[in-house]
Formats: sequence, C-alpha cells, structure tokens
Amino acid sequence: MDEDFREHVESLAPKLAKLLAQLPVTVPTLPPQMPLRGVYLFSNGNEHLYVGRTNTLRRRLQNHCRPGSTHLQAAFAFRLAREATDNLRATYKAAGSRAALLQDPAFANAFVDAKARLRQLSVRYAEEPDPIRQCLLEVYIAVVLKTRYNDFDNH
Repeated sequence: MDEDFREHVESLAPKLAKLLAQLPVTVPTLPPQMPLRGVYLFSNGNEHLYVGRTNTLRRRLQNHCRPGSTHLQAAFAFRLAREATDNLRATYKAAGSRAALLQDPAFANAFVDAKARLRQLSVRYAEEPDPIRQCLLEVYIAVVLKTRYNDFDNH
C-alpha cells in the first residue's frame, strides 16, 4: 500500500474512538467553542444514523435542522421525509422531483417534522481539517458504525 495512503488510513480508527468517547450534544446545545472543519455523527441512543463532513461544522449541523432550511441544506431531513412518506426513489422528472415533493402538503409536513426530529438527536463531531482525511473518515465511520442513512450512491 502507498505510504501516504497508509498514513491516512491509520489515522481513522483513533479519530473514530475519540468521536465516540465524546459526550453527545444536540444541535441546539452545541458548545460555544467547536472546531471549524471535520465530521459529525447523528445518533438516536445507541443507533448511529448518519455521518457527514464539512468545512463549517456549526453551520452545517444547524442547517440540517433549521426550520427554514431547504432540501439542499437539510439533505438528511429530506431523506427522512422521503422515508416517512414512502417516496424513496429519486427522479429527475418534474413529477416526483424534490420541488414537486415539497409542493405536496404531506411531504412538506414530513420534512418539517424531520428537521424538528434532527434537533433532538444526539450529535458528536471530530475535528479534521484535511479534506482527504475528512472524506476517508466519513466513509470509515459509515462502514464501521453501519449508519443506515449513508449510502454513497451516485445521483
């Protein structure tokens, strides 16, 4: 294995251990001081649901659950709304598109409810300024913790 890549890979397990050792918070109770760049993990009790990465941790976490966040800002909530309304298949046609789903009152309500639900979930985060390690860490955490809402599918 390439030595540079090995160095990146060997950094993953300790970062995950540090993340899991962190006391969880909720988005409304994020501490005043937190890293700018890194990965974050949404959990419901012992069930780890979703891991993401960002260069703006506080803002990204808030966007996931802010009532006014759009489907682009609150992608995890949008996915939860899809699940709640049984609209699981993405489409690139006007009928069934994200915009069309948001015009459906049942879906729009499910989206609002999902953002509210995310405000109550446990959140942990780990600093990682390096973009390559961020990417690898996101995938590593998703695989190890079997986060059910990460699929890494192409769109």
